[in-house]
Amino acid sequence: MKIRVAVNGYGNLGRGVISALSLCPDMELVCVFTRRDPQSIPVSVPVVSAANAPAWADKVDVCILCGGSATDLPEQGPAFARWFSTIDSFDTHARIPEYFAAMDAALKASGHVGIISVGWDPGLFSVNRMMSTAILPEGENYTFWGRGVSQGHSDAIRRIPGVRRAVQYTVPVPAAVEAVRAGKCPALSTREKHTRECWVVLEDGADAAAVEQAIVTMPNYFADYDTTVHFIDEETFLRDHTAMPHGGFVHRTGKTADGGTQRIDYALALDSNPSFTGSVLVAYARAAAKLAAAGQTGARTVFDIAPAWLSPKSGEELRATLL
Repeated sequence: MKIRVAVNGYGNLGRGVISALSLCPDMELVCVFTRRDPQSIPVSVPVVSAANAPAWADKVDVCILCGGSATDLPEQGPAFARWFSTIDSFDTHARIPEYFAAMDAALKASGHVGIISVGWDPGLFSVNRMMSTAILPEGENYTFWGRGVSQGHSDAIRRIPGVRRAVQYTVPVPAAVEAVRAGKCPALSTREKHTRECWVVLEDGADAAAVEQAIVTMPNYFADYDTTVHFIDEETFLRDHTAMPHGGFVHRTGKTADGGTQRIDYALALDSNPSFTGSVLVAYARAAAKLAAAGQTGARTVFDIAPAWLSPKSGEELRATLL
């Protein structure tokens, strides 16, 4: 029997999830929940107002939540956990412990299971940082993102009153990357590792200075970075800023007991951030469905999920083909 999947939200990430599901014969999209007019969503499965999601509780094995971390998921996560096992990509790193606690309580109360903060960072990069630290306990971790489009940061800008369209690029500082690649293990502040570039289309009559101030002072997103805000017209935005590439790498330089220097790198280069993140969410949705079928409840993170649970292959097939 196929895993029955619902998607909540039909933005860039929701469309990425739906696309990824088309490549997974063991899973099927059964419905899309939306806050928009359901008639406006061009998919071949039922599109349901998010307010009517509880009616689908017994028709869905796992619901993939595709809202933004700034304002959507803190409310939608615990709410949907009342009716479904869930997956989400909550990516406000500083608030993950708080969000985990809220989801764990909601999921245990309803008897469901959920995996939070799934994606490539937090997500795959998190697993690599954990493994590298366990393997090389003496050393330093470094994570660089970009140059590329951050979905969460772009969404946070779009929530500011007066913003019509916006995209944010995360840009590594070249000198910092060079020092890390050379194995120098520099002590780098948040501001010394990345800069942030924002390209914004304003609503008619919006106060550009007020919008810029709201961006550069936003805690957890921009306040700790050197941030540049560019205001452009809609034509320029649509011409130059609608692609969504991203990528980055996790690096650890460490010492083994014999004094040798060892380096670990894990890198991603993505044509489409939402398409790739959607693919990660779908793989972890498979794991959540397996956990739910085994009767487990409560919240999990990527640290808690065995790699084999992500795959549609049996243990025998994995041992024969990938081990």
